[in-house]
Amino acid sequence: MIEVVLDTETTGLSVVEGHRIVEIGCIELKDLIPTKNKFHSYLNPERKVSEQALKIHGYTDDFLSKQKKFEEIVDDFLNFIEGKRLVIHNAEFDLSHLNNELSLLGKKKIDLEIVDTLKIARDKFPGSLTSLDALCKKYNIDNSKRDKHNAIMDCELLSKVYINLLDQKEPMFELKIDKPVSKSHEENIQNKYYKKVIKPTVEDLEIHKKFLKSEIKKNYFN
Repeated sequence: MIEVVLDTETTGLSVVEGHRIVEIGCIELKDLIPTKNKFHSYLNPERKVSEQALKIHGYTDDFLSKQKKFEEIVDDFLNFIEGKRLVIHNAEFDLSHLNNELSLLGKKKIDLEIVDTLKIARDKFPGSLTSLDALCKKYNIDNSKRDKHNAIMDCELLSKVYINLLDQKEPMFELKIDKPVSKSHEENIQNKYYKKVIKPTVEDLEIHKKFLKSEIKKNYFN
């Protein structure tokens, strides 16, 4: 199954107040494993960033004024997510902003299957904190580099959280032997992947006993 983990950053909380998207990040998953396909773009929102949003993501008006506008990347974005299931943390927020941007261009709203990891987390951990940071902590996922919100970094973290929310484990590579092997070959494999246990000789044990006696005498009777 092909899915896309998606996140956005904006100039503020509400589209009703005219806030716009300043960053879109997407990471493709195939059977829950990240592929090399990613979509990422900073955007010129054509308006000022609110003080609250600036504290969250740190993207200044000067930096964003030099980026592409949504209309310049919209076709690439829509092509990237076409026919795929979207995985979003707090999907209502991101979709409201994405659909607003599409509406401003006279385009149709996003009509794809949506998985909201926030809802999954709230059902799984009722009464507990379910922010992305809280879930990373719960699942021992390293988010130490997340000083500010960043769409593509948040997608990478969410992809790991998503796997854990589904009670899945990251794929393990196993040694598989299709044909019967000789005993000597089997021993070679074992010696390669396992540490050999060496038993002490009688002489080794006597030397060890003498050493212990000398240490005891030195530490307790001197």
